[in-house]
Amino acid sequence: MAFSLSEIVEEARLSARALLDYGEYFFNPTVRLGVTGLSRAGKTVFITALIHGLTRGGRFPVFEAYASGRIARAQLAPQPDDAVPRFAYESHLRTLIEERHWPNSTVDISELRLVIDYQRQNSADRTLTLDIVDYPGEWLLDLPLLSKNFEQWAQESLALSREKPRAPLAASWHAQLATLDPRGKEDEQATLAAAKLFTDYLRACRDERFAMSLLPPGRFLMPGNLAGSPALTFAPLDVPIGESAPEGSLWAMMVRRYEAYKDVVVRPFFRDHFARLDRQIVLVDALSAFNSGPEALHDLEAALAGILDCFRVGRSTILSTLFRPRIDRILFAATKADHLHHASHDRLEAILRRAVGGAVAKAENTGALIDVVALAAVRATREAMVARGRDKLPSILGTPLPGETDGGETFDGNTEVATFPGDLPADPEVLFNGEGAFRGLSSAAAEATDFRFLRFRPPPLEHDGNNAPALPHIRLDRALQFLIGDRLQ
Repeated sequence: MAFSLSEIVEEARLSARALLDYGEYFFNPTVRLGVTGLSRAGKTVFITALIHGLTRGGRFPVFEAYASGRIARAQLAPQPDDAVPRFAYESHLRTLIEERHWPNSTVDISELRLVIDYQRQNSADRTLTLDIVDYPGEWLLDLPLLSKNFEQWAQESLALSREKPRAPLAASWHAQLATLDPRGKEDEQATLAAAKLFTDYLRACRDERFAMSLLPPGRFLMPGNLAGSPALTFAPLDVPIGESAPEGSLWAMMVRRYEAYKDVVVRPFFRDHFARLDRQIVLVDALSAFNSGPEALHDLEAALAGILDCFRVGRSTILSTLFRPRIDRILFAATKADHLHHASHDRLEAILRRAVGGAVAKAENTGALIDVVALAAVRATREAMVARGRDKLPSILGTPLPGETDGGETFDGNTEVATFPGDLPADPEVLFNGEGAFRGLSSAAAEATDFRFLRFRPPPLEHDGNNAPALPHIRLDRALQFLIGDRLQ
């Protein structure tokens, strides 16, 4: 396989950075944990709960080093990378506990360092540094662009936009696209209009009514300080693969800006952050996809496969650590498990495991460890049996967010209600067609089951003296055990 000069240079840079990191980590054992997920999956809440539990005394019976008392202390340390924003843990914690609101979603990369003093199982005292890297999952979906030219990406994007339910959402963009002549003279105003309409289409796809997940380029929805720059001002054109853009044409202008996007946005993220990760958790809001129907589930499945394909996975060795770092553990976590009765948690795990099954099998052949868990980093509900006529149904109790509706009732954000969320299918295979893609429930099953999940406020908590209260959770300790438990033995 031939490599371009730019790819050889990029690999040399990665190897040099790996050597530098290895020298530092040799004297200061460190795990770089990547935390990502698509929009509204709960990344910020997960990191806040993880840090709070380790530093303030959480309830983690499955996290062996913590439950056995071998962790003496966990404390925050100064931000390790000067060019990366610090994760605003203290602010997010106040929002959760004092204001009872969910923190704002991740829109950029951030990082936080946690130093864990612990005793090994042989009684030797050690220290592990945990660098938590928080980044939007949408950025992961940009990494495949590095191996595609503009024409390939444009054709794939157009084909996707012509499928249901995307086609109606793309109508305005498609109408403007039909007026463009790719071989005509480059036109700044036409390009600005196309980029805006294309971005509006991506934003509409992400709306919770549709909950689409496969939405590259990721920075179009999270532009940050690049908003309005040429690197974010391009859009697909209906052009053939295998032909070259005429010089000075609109097509050539789009190609140039697409390549600039890869150089300015995608490659630096891969080189400076993504390629340095040791462990990874991918948070998945599968319940929102259930709310939005089989198209959203199918789109989520494709996005998860694309995300897993991005990881450079495999068992870590001295050689790989020195020259080609790998992620050796990946955890897929179905979040918001507290929106279901515990009887459906195993079913939620089974559905997510089935959705990533093919990609997981390929990764496991490299020696990487992959697992799936249903969790709630902060549990917003509690369970109860509620009478309905002569029957008692397993239900959940919680305070819906202001404006949430159920059966024509709109909630004020202050009243606790009981709701029966329904049962997920016992056999995940009923959700998939013969080719392994999501097809949703049969019409009969869909009519018999309501998957409109309410969204709840964070729970009210009582303060214990001067310490912030422990945050209730579901299986956060299991996630910690898988991600770093082996490094604390």
